[in-house]
Amino acid sequence: MCETNVFIEKDGKQEILMKDVISITPAGDKLLLVDLFGEQKQIKAEFKELKLLEHMIVLSPRD
Repeated sequence: MCETNVFIEKDGKQEILMKDVISITPAGDKLLLVDLFGEQKQIKAEFKELKLLEHMIVLSPRD
């Protein structure tokens, strides 16, 4: 499987934002995350780090 977990970094700490994400698509000034079950979440954030071997994506909130 190719799903990954997406984290948001706030105040130097990483918190899980969404599990089993299969797609991240730019949507205007936001990112649209879709998980394995079709659940969707939009967040105003930018990529901070992608750890592909660990199946982990870290986002930073964008103002």
